[in-house]
Amino acid sequence: MNRTWAEYKVGFGDPSGNYWFGNDLLRQLTANKSYKLRFDLQQRDTGNWYYAEYSRFKVLSEADNYTLLEGGFSGNASNDALRYQNGYMFATIDRDNDRSSVNCAAMIGGGFWWWRCGECLVNAARTGQFYWVGLPGGRHLQLSRMWLQCK
Repeated sequence: MNRTWAEYKVGFGDPSGNYWFGNDLLRQLTANKSYKLRFDLQQRDTGNWYYAEYSRFKVLSEADNYTLLEGGFSGNASNDALRYQNGYMFATIDRDNDRSSVNCAAMIGGGFWWWRCGECLVNAARTGQFYWVGLPGGRHLQLSRMWLQCK
C-alpha cells in the first residue's frame, strides 16, 4: 500500500510486523550519533537469508527531503544495491523527489530513496517489485528488515 509523505514522516504500522519507524525520528536519531544500518534479506525462492550492513547511516532533515547518506558496505548479499540511493532524497506517492522521469513511489508502491526505481526495492508494495539486485539465487525477496544499531 502506498503511503503519503506525512505518514512516512511520523511512521506507521505494527512494530511486530510491517512497520516504518518515521523519517523524523530517523533524522533525530542519526543527526548527532553514529549508526550502522543493517538489512536482513530472505530470498524468495530458496528461503536463504542474506545481510547487507552499512557502517555509516544518516538521514538529513525534512528541509533536505530526508536525504540518505550511507557508506561502508559489508555482508553476504554480494551486491551493494543501496549504493545508488546514497545522496538521494526520500520520495513518496505525493512527493516525487526521485531523479527518474516517473514517480517511482507511485509506480512501484512505497516510499524510499529511489534511484531510477530500482536496485534495492525493499520497501515496495507491488507484487514482483520486492527485491535486492545481486542476491545469490535470485533477486526476489520474501522478507526484508532494516535495523539500526548505535556504534
